[in-house]
Amino acid sequence: MNLDAHQHFWKYNPHDYEWISDAMPDLKKDFLPYDLAPLLQAKGFDGCIAVQARQTEKETDFLLELADNYDIIKAVIGWVDLQSAHLEARLQYYRQFPVLKGFRHIVQDEPDDQFLLRKPFMDGIQSLGKLGFTYDILVYEKHLPIVLEFLKYFDNQLFVIDHIGKPNIKKPMNQRWKDMIYALAQYPNLYCKISGMVTEAPWQRWTLDNFKPYLEVVFDAFGMERIMIGSDWPVCLLAAQNYSSVIEIVEDFTKEFSESEKRQIFGENAARFYGIGIA
Repeated sequence: MNLDAHQHFWKYNPHDYEWISDAMPDLKKDFLPYDLAPLLQAKGFDGCIAVQARQTEKETDFLLELADNYDIIKAVIGWVDLQSAHLEARLQYYRQFPVLKGFRHIVQDEPDDQFLLRKPFMDGIQSLGKLGFTYDILVYEKHLPIVLEFLKYFDNQLFVIDHIGKPNIKKPMNQRWKDMIYALAQYPNLYCKISGMVTEAPWQRWTLDNFKPYLEVVFDAFGMERIMIGSDWPVCLLAAQNYSSVIEIVEDFTKEFSESEKRQIFGENAARFYGIGIA
């Protein structure tokens, strides 16, 4: 099974999607499974993993409803208040939906750079692990040292870092990002999504060569068994001509890889991480 491990759906309105600014007019419309399905098929994907874009349980319920109606959605990564006193009850409620595999919080937008290390949040992560849910880590490059400290507390929780840790690809590679990627990869319970790179590069002006140094580091650090490809569609359309051009970045980089290695990167690792096919 080939999987796009990271994309989003929404029915656009300005109230719920305030982060879509006037500089992003192309995103101010609906993006739904029937829009993505032909794009997936054209690149040989069997399905996708739908990731939250709003920090409400309404978002989780919206994605679950879509998954119930569109079989291209193989997993949902939702949102729940991980700091809530009622978290255990909410997680028990969400256990009834086998397609819901994990959760994410938009940590990159939190004003407190140390947010991940807050005790209520860390307690919430402990609760995820008890019930077998994964957690997607969404941070900026500046947060990676905090992520490294955070990981020390969770030996058995499955994590994946989104968008290769969001380095600034508009500039030469930051040595701190490189060092942090190697340090983070020492934790075997952490995977890495090759996603979201184009929006960190010069929009619409990048070339494949912009990404090769970053991909070389990620593959060297994480190996073949902990990397998964994600388009970050439709956000990727801000910086790329189309869906295919984003996928082709990784296709080009892996063109000399073995077929078994390609299967891992383009689906098997994501299926194993998220337990796709496992109720």
